[in-house]
Amino acid sequence: MPQISTTGSLESASAEMIDTARYTSEHNAPVWGAAKHFTLKKGHDSGVFPKVGQMTMSNLVEGHDIVDEEEIGMTTVSVTPGEVGAKVILTDKLLRQNMAASYQMIGKQLGDGMKRIRETDLIDLFTSLNGGTNFGAAGAAFSAANATACVSTAKTDKMGEDMVIIHHPNAVMRLAKDLSTIGSGTIRPLPEGYSARLMGKAFKGYMIWDVPVLETGNITRDSDDDAIGVIMENQGALGTLQSLAPQTEKQRDASLRAWEVVMVSDYAVFELDDTLGAGLTYDAADPATNA
Repeated sequence: MPQISTTGSLESASAEMIDTARYTSEHNAPVWGAAKHFTLKKGHDSGVFPKVGQMTMSNLVEGHDIVDEEEIGMTTVSVTPGEVGAKVILTDKLLRQNMAASYQMIGKQLGDGMKRIRETDLIDLFTSLNGGTNFGAAGAAFSAANATACVSTAKTDKMGEDMVIIHHPNAVMRLAKDLSTIGSGTIRPLPEGYSARLMGKAFKGYMIWDVPVLETGNITRDSDDDAIGVIMENQGALGTLQSLAPQTEKQRDASLRAWEVVMVSDYAVFELDDTLGAGLTYDAADPATNA
């Protein structure tokens, strides 16, 4: 609905409040930074991403022909982007009387919403990796022992040489209890190769073996407070295909005496390689604060 000067608390926001306007807190969003990004070619409506299999070498005997024939083993993933977006209508009267409802403020709200949906779209793919077989189990603690077993299994299954773990903050908190004592512990910098801008706030310095552990509250919990995180190859397991980067436009509606502010993006998220990751099902209940 249009944002007008008498809508809720907008009528009481004054020009002096513009510099102190508060925003709804957003969670860290490291998953987008751990995906591989592609741009759709101009004039195309979809992207095709190939993957090839492995070939086996044989011991040869001098003077004998090579009789074993190897297959390329190519498979492909076809991806078609779709539009996402939102619109805000700001009336002239609201803008005249209420500078707190500025375009800058609306732009931040729209930008936060776009970041959130891109992140949750990728999170929804966690449970599909590894053929839909997750590590862990409902109710299990994300302990150092279990986390180490996940890394060991992922290495055994060749899920990549540059892996990352991403989970709910409560699950990471349980792991942190095993990795450090309260108020101390070794705080490591974000490993080279990971974007400090995108992932820095989600990394608290914890490593399992050589795999960094990141957290994001955008991972939702089920009715039993279990959550599904992921262990995966950085920029190898998940991908995005973007046809249009997030774009904001203003449009005048004279008869409505208002401005429309629209943000739109055209993208898709997909499994780039199903074998390079697995979901992590572990307990993520809120810890007791009065024990």
